[in-house]
Order: sequence, then C-alpha cells, then structure tokens
Amino acid sequence: METTRQQKVNSLLQKDLADILLREVIVPNTMISVTRVNVTPDMSVARVNLSIFATKDKAEALKHIQIKKAEIRRLLGERVKHQLRIVPDLQFFLDDSLDRIERIDELLKQP
Repeated sequence: METTRQQKVNSLLQKDLADILLREVIVPNTMISVTRVNVTPDMSVARVNLSIFATKDKAEALKHIQIKKAEIRRLLGERVKHQLRIVPDLQFFLDDSLDRIERIDELLKQP
C-alpha cells in the first residue's frame, strides 16, 4: 500500500521525467511516454515504466535511455532539489500494456 507521500513523489517524478525525456534527452525517431512511476517506501529507488512509440526496435530505444540514466538523474535532481532530499536511483522498464491491448483487439476482430 502506497503512502500519500509516495503517491505525491510518484506524480512529481512522472511529470518531471516526462518533460526531461521530451525536451532534454532526445532518442532519434522515437516518442516516449512515462506511464507510471513507483518509488520504494524509503524513496531510494524509482521504477519508471515507459511506453515507446514510433519505432521498430523498442529495446534499442530503452538501451539508449539506460545509457543516459546518469544524465537523466542529474537533470531530475536539478528540478526536484527543493522537494526531495535524495534523488532516487532510476530503473527503466518497458511498458507493453498498449501492445497487449492491440493484440487483444486483433484477436477479438478475427472471425
């Protein structure tokens, strides 16, 4: 069960990470959406779920983001320095829920 503090931090990190990935960290020919952020109860780790669009190789885009993880964390720290004492370590995961929804729709449309 998430505390109110965790929910507020999740929301703050999601908004700021989405803005950073949109404006600061450019992944060529890719659109990235931050679907969900979950911080641990001690606020030391943030699990970030990303939806990646407009690319054939989603794993390559995720790898590009993993390589730039330190830069993303630094930029995040500059934005949340007055709200958080410690910037959590970021762990990025691919959110494939939209792909699963599309697959289910395709299966339902088949005769």
